[in-house]
Amino acid sequence: MLLLLAAVLLMSFTCLLIGSSHMSIRECIEALSGRGSASQIRILRSIRLPRVFAALIAGAGLSVSGLMMQTALDNPMASPSTLGVSNAAVFGANLSIIAFSGGYLSTGHNVENYTAAASPYATSLLAFAFAALSILLILGLCRIKSFSPSVVVLSGIAMGSVWTAATTVLQFYATDVGLSAAVVWSFGDLGRASYKTDAIMLLVTVPGYLVFACYRWHCNALLSGDATARSMGISVDRLRFTMLLLSSLITAVIVSFLGIIGFLGIICPHLVKKLMGEDHRITLPLSALSGSLLLLLADTLSRSMGNGSALPVGAVTSLLGAPFFVGILLSKKGE
Repeated sequence: MLLLLAAVLLMSFTCLLIGSSHMSIRECIEALSGRGSASQIRILRSIRLPRVFAALIAGAGLSVSGLMMQTALDNPMASPSTLGVSNAAVFGANLSIIAFSGGYLSTGHNVENYTAAASPYATSLLAFAFAALSILLILGLCRIKSFSPSVVVLSGIAMGSVWTAATTVLQFYATDVGLSAAVVWSFGDLGRASYKTDAIMLLVTVPGYLVFACYRWHCNALLSGDATARSMGISVDRLRFTMLLLSSLITAVIVSFLGIIGFLGIICPHLVKKLMGEDHRITLPLSALSGSLLLLLADTLSRSMGNGSALPVGAVTSLLGAPFFVGILLSKKGE
């Protein structure tokens, strides 16, 4: 854990050094302490620092959410996208950009009108609202069916398909400017992070993590099966409801601000469980640290390969995650 924490700190500092301005290490340190030029201080404090904080918070939140979903559903393929949260958030953002906050129904093809009317916070708020609605609908359906894990997975797949279809219909009627902005929003991008959005994500992720930590023994019992957990006095249905609701809320907040960042919730928990076992006293903090480390690494790669402009970090995590996903399938071929 100490080695992983040191790697996260080292990667955070490395991430501060990467950018199109090509500042040296000395210039970065001077700008961080307020002794550099005005432009260097602005670049480091207003652009790079919020980006690093966003990577630390979002990486930890998505990774821990994936771990909790895998435990609750007893499904190694479970991740924050299992319940259709990301699909619902994308629909909410598209609705805001195309119809409401961006004003595309009235601004048409005029880009200048869009920049004057668009509201990123309205977009994030509507994305979160639809993600939360999707969570409540799925959990309501599962409550009717006694919360079977298979019902949760199937409900998530069905609900995700509905939101994807609704997004497609909405984009079909959008103008070219609206469609472009909606598609760009769906890319996972840490560049849109600010201190305010970082604070909001932190206020949701930290309490969620603390609740998960309080339930670590209950989660360990759940790994032995529902019957074993119930024999220890644990309300299995209530535990699943709490874990899935908190995991989905953390994911919804992160996605609403940063867009879709895929595969973090699968890669990091699997690596941790492969190396350290499934004891949640250990896997929880290690999943959080490994998620932050992986997202910092992906962000550094995205800015290094962008040739002056950063690639969407969601694309980089997907490129890293897809081979890993196939590796999991191949390693599970006997089950």
